[in-house]
Amino acid sequence: MDTFDRLDNLWLVCFTAFGLTGLYFALNGLPNKPAWLHSRFHNHRKDTPLQSTSPGKKSAQYVDVLPPQNRQEVGEEKVLKYILPMTMDYRTCEEDRYTPTGFSIAEVKTLGDFPDYAKLSGVPLPQEYPEFEIEKALPRPYRPFRWGYHQTMSLTKLETDWWIELESTYKQRIMQRKELYAKHGSAVLGWLPGSELACKELMEMVLQFICARYPQYFSLVDKRILQNRILGVEQDIRSKHPLEILLDNVPEDFGIMMRDDTTGNYFLRAGVICSALGWNIGTKIGLQLHQIHDPVPDYKEKMQFSMDRFFTKMPTDKPIQRGSWGLELGKPLYMPKGDPHEKLRLYQDPNLQLEDCYLRVDWQTLRRLPLSGAIVFNFKALFTTVTEFRDEPGVPALVAKVVKEGKKDIMKYKNTWHVEHVILPKLDEWAKEQEENGLVPSGWEVTTLDDSPWYQNWQEKWHRQQGF
Repeated sequence: MDTFDRLDNLWLVCFTAFGLTGLYFALNGLPNKPAWLHSRFHNHRKDTPLQSTSPGKKSAQYVDVLPPQNRQEVGEEKVLKYILPMTMDYRTCEEDRYTPTGFSIAEVKTLGDFPDYAKLSGVPLPQEYPEFEIEKALPRPYRPFRWGYHQTMSLTKLETDWWIELESTYKQRIMQRKELYAKHGSAVLGWLPGSELACKELMEMVLQFICARYPQYFSLVDKRILQNRILGVEQDIRSKHPLEILLDNVPEDFGIMMRDDTTGNYFLRAGVICSALGWNIGTKIGLQLHQIHDPVPDYKEKMQFSMDRFFTKMPTDKPIQRGSWGLELGKPLYMPKGDPHEKLRLYQDPNLQLEDCYLRVDWQTLRRLPLSGAIVFNFKALFTTVTEFRDEPGVPALVAKVVKEGKKDIMKYKNTWHVEHVILPKLDEWAKEQEENGLVPSGWEVTTLDDSPWYQNWQEKWHRQQGF
């Protein structure tokens, strides 16, 4: 099984580090504070100490390694000498400091609000989607199942038109996420000192995207007022922290990892995560990549070195995507430890109905921000009743094989056991039915589907179901 084929995998486990800590230490006394600085602080812990920074330790091997430079006029030696510390607010530091991608703070300030991020990053803005109707929209039917199994991330190039994908649960999800934030605070949204530029940059990039992709629903007036015609509201984006603006308008989770100037390693510094299963992100703030992955089977032995190296070298113009999946009872979105829903995973309910069993897919993307040099994970949790598998060529047999024959420790980690007694018999029945009906060849060798992460001819069904 894929070590990371679960919500708590590489992308999501990397998101487990958000709490609000000590922000006021960096912001106290700043002139011309934006309005969001006057809002409540969620957690007044001191900033989490950095780990493994002493000379000679293996974690310091990337201290002289920068990501590909966006500013060729400045040499890497100068960038490293005057690099912006990870914990420093760009608004109050010397203007001759540099971000890891080679932009001086003076240049960042000159660019101002909402620069041309497509040009800066090398990733084009999406094409307009005029036929899109939010009330009818369904997510694309991601089926990221794979066989035969070996340790791999299954990364593919990001389809840039689909970075932020909206669908018909939009209003419900926005309301649900805002309620989670009101109840759990720093367990679902937080930022640490030094992340100010990355948070602002991420918000601006996301708003640029949705305004370009869905202009019938979103527009930005004077680079300040976001008009959201789905919710029927206008919002001054300077009135709140950038992550709170995203929470109010985009049902997507984001995590920001930043390069530590003393080691070259990446630490989780900010994010908004409302779709975590089994953990509380407020306890993970400030941790390094490998520390966040401690619970993940085989990560240290098989993936730590390559992932640390991957992070150091990722360019801005090559964002990637992948999917993880799970089988669930109901549609659990946020489930911290101790949540009542956890108990439902401890036994097989003899009265469980097939209609109550869902595929949960977390469709995940990873990209480097061009100005701050931060790396951003984002993902959405999508739920589909497993009854949809019946007419999807090859899907029932593939899912059944993975669940039955997958690596035991990974399947235990994925925690599908509580629904297997209901789902597996149906998968076997549908797999046989598909062979009898000619939907798949008789006696075909079950393996990763040719159209992965989708199934054959998925577009026809998807367009028919949503009506456009």
